[in-house]
Amino acid sequence: PGTIMPIHRHKITSETMVMVRGKLIERLYDDSGSLIDEFTMEPCGVNPMIQIPAGQWHSLEVLESGTVVFEAKDGMYMPLTDDDIMYI
Repeated sequence: PGTIMPIHRHKITSETMVMVRGKLIERLYDDSGSLIDEFTMEPCGVNPMIQIPAGQWHSLEVLESGTVVFEAKDGMYMPLTDDDIMYI
C-alpha cells in the first residue's frame, strides 16, 4: 500500500494490465500533466483490466498489501527513458 508508479508513458507500445489480486488506482493524464481519468482496479470489480494506448501518460497507486497484476506490452521490453517520465 502506498506504492506509486510515477507518471510515465510507453511511446511505441500499448500496455494491458489485468488484476490478479489486491486493489490499485490507475490514473491517466494529458500532455500537460492534468488528470483526465482514474480507475479503481480489482480482480472481481468493475475494472479488472485496462488497455492503455501507446503514448498515454499514466501512473498507478497500490491500495492493498499483496497486490499482483499481470502486465503485457506489444513487442519486447524497453526500459523507460527520461523522456518517458513526467516530472511535475
